[in-house]
Amino acid sequence: MAFESFAEFIAMGKHGFYVWLAFATTATALIGLVVFARRRNRLVWRELAEEDYE
Repeated sequence: MAFESFAEFIAMGKHGFYVWLAFATTATALIGLVVFARRRNRLVWRELAEEDYE
């Protein structure tokens, strides 16, 4: 293992704040993208279903 302890792993050689901030930012962006895409997909399917009945 590259780190001696879990605390060292979290600290990432004193760069932990930036590493975990970048990780959190990326994860938040990806989760937001998935949520947005799913909502948009549902909206498009609803609009398509309404067009069929008109």
